[in-house]
Amino acid sequence: MPYSIMMDAGHGGRDPGAVYNGRQEKDDTLRLALAVGEILQDRGIDVEYTRTTDVYETPYEKAMEANQAGADLFISIHRNSFPTDNEVSGVESLVYDLSGLKLEIAEAINEELATVGFVDLGVKARPNLVVLKRTRMPAVLVEAGFINSDTDNMLFDQSFDDIALAIADGILDTLQRNGLVEESVQTGPDYRVQTGAFRSRAYAERLRNELLEQDFPAYIDDSDGFLRVQVGDFDSLDEAADMERRLKRAGYATVIVSGV
Repeated sequence: MPYSIMMDAGHGGRDPGAVYNGRQEKDDTLRLALAVGEILQDRGIDVEYTRTTDVYETPYEKAMEANQAGADLFISIHRNSFPTDNEVSGVESLVYDLSGLKLEIAEAINEELATVGFVDLGVKARPNLVVLKRTRMPAVLVEAGFINSDTDNMLFDQSFDDIALAIADGILDTLQRNGLVEESVQTGPDYRVQTGAFRSRAYAERLRNELLEQDFPAYIDDSDGFLRVQVGDFDSLDEAADMERRLKRAGYATVIVSGV
């Protein structure tokens, strides 16, 4: 079974996050989270997303989504801010405490981002952050530069692809070093929209049948011990995101998942 990572784009919807000269953190985080996720998927990782569009969920809801999905790792993407504009720049990563796999991954991400041009401000413990406290798996929150730093914004825009690759490489190198993933590269992920994961077949079948009645192409994936109710099998993330929007409008909680 592929190693699974929940990618979280910080903020969203009515919560813009930090704002600087009209630039909103929620937009930068979504763009970067999707880019990192795509690289990880191309390397054979099973990636799921807390959001793929401009919607709001509480940090607690995001943590619960990751727990319900049974993800092996939680990565939350943010942009930092400082009270005074253009006074501080650099990247830092936050973890619940300074120990274990999460610390190794956070340090590796920072080191990779430093090669792109960011100042490495280190890894900090933040035990009161909900997405770090409530997730049952190792969790890292990456502050990808300061949004109110013109220097960091220029780097973010001009080296965006390198930044996404640096974050993905920091994660993958650490996982490989710990024997958690193979070094071989797998390609060709497909995308599905998951609406629930159950132990009870009766609950899973009830949700699947409800979706089928509304003409959603739902089915049950029981390949990993959970009964996961999923919709569709899409070649591109954009197609999956379109279906996710339809399901959300119909009132369902969703998360996009991928497989190889």
